[in-house]
Parts: sequence; C-alpha cells; structure tokens
Amino acid sequence: MKRSNSLFGRRNRSPGGVLTPDRFPHSPNSTYSSSSSQKPTSGRNPVKLAAKSVAGVFVACFTPPETTSSTNFHDPDTFKPPSVVSNASGAGRERRRSSSSNYGIYSSSNNSTQMRVPGSVKFTLAEIYQATRNFSPSFKIGQGGFGTVYKGRLEDGTIVAVKRAKKSAYDKHLGVEFQSEVQTLAQVEHLNLVKFYGYLEHEDERIVVVEYVPNGTLREHLDYHPIIHRDIKSSNILLTNNLRAKVADFGFARLAADSDSGATHVSTQVKGTAGYLDPEYMRTYQLTEKSDVYSFGVLLVELVTGRRPIEPKSELKERITARWAMKKFAHGDAILILDPKLERTAANSLALEKILELASQCLAPHRQNRPTMKKCAEILWSIRKDYRELSAADIHSLSLHS
Repeated sequence: MKRSNSLFGRRNRSPGGVLTPDRFPHSPNSTYSSSSSQKPTSGRNPVKLAAKSVAGVFVACFTPPETTSSTNFHDPDTFKPPSVVSNASGAGRERRRSSSSNYGIYSSSNNSTQMRVPGSVKFTLAEIYQATRNFSPSFKIGQGGFGTVYKGRLEDGTIVAVKRAKKSAYDKHLGVEFQSEVQTLAQVEHLNLVKFYGYLEHEDERIVVVEYVPNGTLREHLDYHPIIHRDIKSSNILLTNNLRAKVADFGFARLAADSDSGATHVSTQVKGTAGYLDPEYMRTYQLTEKSDVYSFGVLLVELVTGRRPIEPKSELKERITARWAMKKFAHGDAILILDPKLERTAANSLALEKILELASQCLAPHRQNRPTMKKCAEILWSIRKDYRELSAADIHSLSLHS
C-alpha cells in the first residue's frame, strides 16, 4: 500500500540553534512573513519561549505535509507584513506595507533584528469605530468572558477581529487579562497563533485587534447537527476508484432532534427501503439516529454474506437475510453464511465473527441497546487492525512452508 507523505512538517535547525517548523507556501491571505535569521535563545523573554513551545506542538499535530511550490521563501517581496498603526505617541500614524517592518520570533527582517516592543502598536477610538461601523450588531461574531468580538475592516482593507472588553469597574481581572494578552501577542508571532495588529486602551475602553480567522472555532466544527439519512442501503453507497465509500441520495434525510432542547426523537412518516427499516421506527413513527444504525447493521450482513436483505426466492426461514444470519451466528455456525466468493481463511473467519457481532448490536430491537455510529466506526477500525495483523501472519507462515 502506498503511503502519503508524512503528516508532520519537518523541522529545520535555524542559525541560532533553535528548532523551528518549516515554512509553508504563502497564500495571499497569510499574515505571516518570511524569516531569514534567528536570534539565539539566551536572554529571551520566558513568555516568548513558552508560547513558541506551545505553538510548535500545534504545528507538529495539525500542519499538512509540505507541497512543492515555486514560491521563493527568501524573497523579501514574497511575504508582506500586515498593515499596522505604529508610533505609540499617536502622532504621525501611517499604515505601512514594507518588508523592512517584519516583526516576531519567526519573522525577523532580512535587514534588521528589531523586535516589536509591547505597547508600540496603538489604534485610536475613531479608527476602531470606523473599522466596526460603530460596533454594529451586524458585525458581531462572538461573545466570551472577556467581552464581545466584532469583525472589522481597516483603512487599507485588511479584515480583522476586534475584541472589545467588558466595561466592568468591579472586575479587576479584566485589566490584568488585557495587559497579559497585549504583551504576549506583541512579542510572539507564529503560524499557529493569531496575528496581533494592535490595541487601544482609553478610559474604560480596552480593545485588542487581531487577525480575523474566517472558518470558525474547533468547537463549532465538533458541534455539528447530526443528520439522519433514513435510507442507508448498499445501492446508496458509491465507491471511488480506490474503493473509498461515499454515501449518496439524501432525499429522505432529516435533521436529528435537538438534544439541547430535551427532544429525543423526530415524529415523522416512515420512509426508507424494505429490509433495511428500523422496526421500532415503523411501529412508533419516532425517528432517531439509531434508525440509521439499524440499517447499517443490515448492510454489514450484506457485506459478509453477499446476499440481498430480502431473498424472495429463498426458503421462508432464509428469506429475511439479517434474521437468518443472526440465527446462524447465535448457533455458532457463522462460517456457513460467509459469501462463497470469499476464502475461508483464519483472517476472514475472525473478521466474519466480529462483524456479525457488531451487526447483532446494530440490529437490537430497541434503539437504546444499539451502539452509536461513532462506536461502530471505532469497532470496525479495530476489526481492520486485527484482520491485517492476522493476514500478515498467515502470509508469513505460508512463505516459511513454501
């Protein structure tokens, strides 16, 4: 089996002796600039080292493999720094896009080793109002313990996230958190940390301006709303050239009940295909995710037997394939239902037994006794692992006796 490139980016040793993650090809929306020199780690601020260490771990876990690109990483014009408002005194502010103003641990300038000093990047209240359209509710993108987050646009068109702290005279911790965030972000820059553009601290207003990340939070992606397909069957599973399965035909699909509201099911008319339908759903008209699990159990039986869910030409006791297969399995005769096109090897016998065991759980009469689809996937991965190991042992044994 061919294996793809490593899921982890290689690490190169920088001139300063610090292991740093490889740079990846630059995209037009990137807010990070190239690095051609590194300072030694001695005497570096502990905050920088800690943040750099944490970011390095995330790089190793989540960055994709390197791809070939014609981008020249040492071309100072290739990576442009973001527009910032410099000059802490408030006079002579101007937005600049120049390769000579690269800052941060991984983005020191080719011609300068100057580091950004905390507190040197400030916005005016007028600029913040203009960027957020006076904190328009339509620009609001988040809410948290620190305050409210707005989407904004700077004068040069850069899209940013504007974090506005709560105005609480009684919460002393907010001021400490604000100073901590500003000082940390101003000193550290990394591919896996949001880019710091600047801040504002004026009377009771505390605002941090950072990179806008358009694809939401990890939690939002984990909190997806489940979909019930209602017609899981072999003819709705498509196979690619490399036999990767793709589920098709969502004509009967429904959103699952909102568990946060206390709902346990969706009441609806019965839809699906004979032989795959959940009997509890047919009896109660109560649709749940476990209805798809039942259909999946029928599909598992199809896979190992090669038979259709209903075989009208078979004897009456063998006509309903899932029922017939489960009886054979319960009596210890699972091997008798194995698809004749499959060899009766030790690995196939093991996989057959374990798949039928999972199928029996999926086909439980009551939904509360059926596993979740996530659990089904975990069990199937375990079966795959055991099957591969036993198959390799069989091949090795045959080679020794040949």
